[in-house]
Amino acid sequence: MSKKSWGFIGAGRVTRILMEGFKRADGLADRILVNDIDGDVAADLQKKFPFLESTKDAAEVARQDYVFLALHPPAMTAGMEGVRNRLKEDAVIISLAPKVTLERLTAGLNGFNRITRWLPSAASLIGRGHNPCAFSHALAPAEQSELKALFSSVGDCIEVPEEKIEAYAMIIAMGPTYFWFQWQHLFELGRTFGLSEEELASGMPAMLSGAIELFYHAGLTPGEVHDLIPVRPLAEEEPAIRSAYENKLTALFQKLKR
Repeated sequence: MSKKSWGFIGAGRVTRILMEGFKRADGLADRILVNDIDGDVAADLQKKFPFLESTKDAAEVARQDYVFLALHPPAMTAGMEGVRNRLKEDAVIISLAPKVTLERLTAGLNGFNRITRWLPSAASLIGRGHNPCAFSHALAPAEQSELKALFSSVGDCIEVPEEKIEAYAMIIAMGPTYFWFQWQHLFELGRTFGLSEEELASGMPAMLSGAIELFYHAGLTPGEVHDLIPVRPLAEEEPAIRSAYENKLTALFQKLKR
């Protein structure tokens, strides 16, 4: 359990993911405060995690040791306004959003530069995240190590150059959404083909795990992997799928990097 107190500005998805992940890892702080402009969102989170303290006062959150900005990029300016000039000298700001750089965060916090950017992924909920982070030079090596240990309790903590965080957001953090609907539809089709829920619940994860291991670790080229299965029923649809990936993801990535 962390000896540092935590404060969260924002009580939405990423806070819920982290609360569950840290809870499973027995890595929660002794005191955790949460503030959200939507009182219902904060109340719902507190119902699920009764150990949280909900407060309407952002300044109270700002007085904690670790202050998490758990907000979407458009809300970051307002979030920073709620805590700036109220932070303890030795506090650490932990920004969980893409797009907003360390430089912009420091400017938005009136020069406060004890900041890290960390991008948790959905799998952090079960301790299986693959989560990039980047540290301000104002944080000493020992402080960075302490933060890495905390972050590593909910998955791999990957320290990366700050300019790569948006690419990680596109490929790693959002990556599951490009596949989950396909897996669900295959599951539903499997039932219509006569497989039971139990057979699909064991067979599909085994198939996916094996396919990933084969593709990335068998020492084969992508073409050689494709050639292992003689029938590709969706081959004619692949150009359209590739085009959707290219167009949608490139446009969103460019927006994040502006």
